[in-house]
Amino acid sequence: MATNYDFHQHLWPEQLLSLLSRRRELPRLKGTQLELPEGTFELDLDEHRLERRLELNDRHGIDVAVVSLQPTLGWEMEPELAEAFDEGIGEVIAASGGRIEAFACGEYRPGFLGACVSSYRLMGDLEELTGALQSQGQPLFVHPGLPAPVPVAAPSWWTAVVDYTTQMQAAYAAWLAGGASRYPELPVVFALLAGGAPFQLERLAARGGDAELAAIANIYFEPSSYGPHALKLCLDSLGAERLVFGSDAPVLDPGETLKALRELGEKVTHQVCSENPTRLLGKR
Repeated sequence: MATNYDFHQHLWPEQLLSLLSRRRELPRLKGTQLELPEGTFELDLDEHRLERRLELNDRHGIDVAVVSLQPTLGWEMEPELAEAFDEGIGEVIAASGGRIEAFACGEYRPGFLGACVSSYRLMGDLEELTGALQSQGQPLFVHPGLPAPVPVAAPSWWTAVVDYTTQMQAAYAAWLAGGASRYPELPVVFALLAGGAPFQLERLAARGGDAELAAIANIYFEPSSYGPHALKLCLDSLGAERLVFGSDAPVLDPGETLKALRELGEKVTHQVCSENPTRLLGKR
């Protein structure tokens, strides 16, 4: 029977929640409020209980969720956050009966599916990490990092729609410019369609870039937040074999992106949710 994957979920183990509650510096938790440099956000902490997450996944037919700690929290600059996540999520994985896998925070770790880095770090020196992941046949997951300052009176959607997508486009272009040819066997998964970067390939070719590399490189895209129009453009640019399903749960409900995929047909949905992730992970 086919296994359906979700490559982009966030699940905070108890060790991380406890640390965030004890911290005096940002980021920190005060009760159910997450305080970040960019603002304060109300959380439903029950969404990070394993039982609640498995119920959510069951409702949407997700067999395996691949979770990570979002670099937007700034853990690349606060190592104790990464350590708390990696330590705690290992216990969650063990208790999940194979339903939860995880990307480690910024490094290769045995027992994890691969590693997660921010868009910023992908544009820096990743020699040691990429070499280790490639040798182990594990993927690299690229997620937006710390947000940039927003304009005065910017709407609440500004960071998610403008900043995060800009970060991801830059990371994708940087990987095409260097990493893809240096590490051809390393699967790299870009969150949120790399900010719509596949739509820029014609402009890349017009300005002297190697757009053909994008079609053959070991690169995948997850489509959280996007609808059928954007997905269709991505399919036309690179083909369905380059998409793997991701939802950004619990920030977003998986049902919205699944609905968009299903508008493109059952065959595409099966390929994106099951066939492509299975191939990417080297499973049979």
